[in-house]
Amino acid sequence: MRKRMLVIAILILVVAMFVGCQEESQYPDKQVTVVVPYSPGGASDTVARIFASEMEAILDVPFVATNKTGASGSVGLEYAKNSDPDGYTIAYMPVESTMLNALGFTDLTTDDFKFIARAMTIPASVTVRSDSPWNTLEELLADIKENPETIKCGNSGTGSIWHIAAAQVELAAEGKFVHVPFDGAAPAIAALMGENIDVVTVSPSEVKSGVDSGDLKVLAVLGDKPSSVVPDVPTATDLGIDIVVQAWGGFAVPADTPDEIVKVLEDAAEQAIDSQNLKDLLADRGFEHNYLNGSDMDATAKKELAFYSELIPQLGIKE
Repeated sequence: MRKRMLVIAILILVVAMFVGCQEESQYPDKQVTVVVPYSPGGASDTVARIFASEMEAILDVPFVATNKTGASGSVGLEYAKNSDPDGYTIAYMPVESTMLNALGFTDLTTDDFKFIARAMTIPASVTVRSDSPWNTLEELLADIKENPETIKCGNSGTGSIWHIAAAQVELAAEGKFVHVPFDGAAPAIAALMGENIDVVTVSPSEVKSGVDSGDLKVLAVLGDKPSSVVPDVPTATDLGIDIVVQAWGGFAVPADTPDEIVKVLEDAAEQAIDSQNLKDLLADRGFEHNYLNGSDMDATAKKELAFYSELIPQLGIKE
């Protein structure tokens, strides 16, 4: 009898230890860091902090956003890539993460990560003055082709996503712009208003005040869906022109992170991105709420990485 009781006691102890180990290995059970590769206060930082707050409420552990800046985002992404693949370090991933390697900033690519979600997109738009001779994107494309290197197109800086947008417009036209880089979208728009350039390829929210005042008109949006900022403007694809250029923001973990941890984060991220707080923030900033799950975003990033790796060298752009 005593021997039997001893065996039972040992079995109970083994079961308790097993259950305890299982509970200890439950993910997540400690603070998760969200690495933002840009400075505090910007759009990416704000979106990441709202996301972190929502994830904290869903998974019941602290989610803390931390800024690691430098080299156009490469420093923060390198830090996240080299972190332990245990789900406790998440990177905010901008569209530039598919471009930085081709630009010469870093050896990393989006293949070094697994996405858990895309949160938003910010489409490019093709905008001209209201008194310009072009009333449609088709008219502009025809003029670029017939009169190469005569139409001056402003962008927000050499190698920026809006520079890439202008390059894709001229590729579709089979012609050439005169590219005029500026230090951001605002001075490019000011130059357009001042008749120093002819076109800008920046986001709809950045030209909205000029559109509202009647000084500017948007010929087309280059997103994968219409813009909530200028909802009556067609997309290029609506017009039968195969151009999609948009900034985006998502979240990812190092590529070796176990699938079961990725699944936990992916499920929580869907809820966080669908939260009213995040939707309200995106709407206020003129961004498009445009959720994609992790596997779909992995495929999207892989496609864009291949495209930019070919296009950027063709444009002769290097950091």
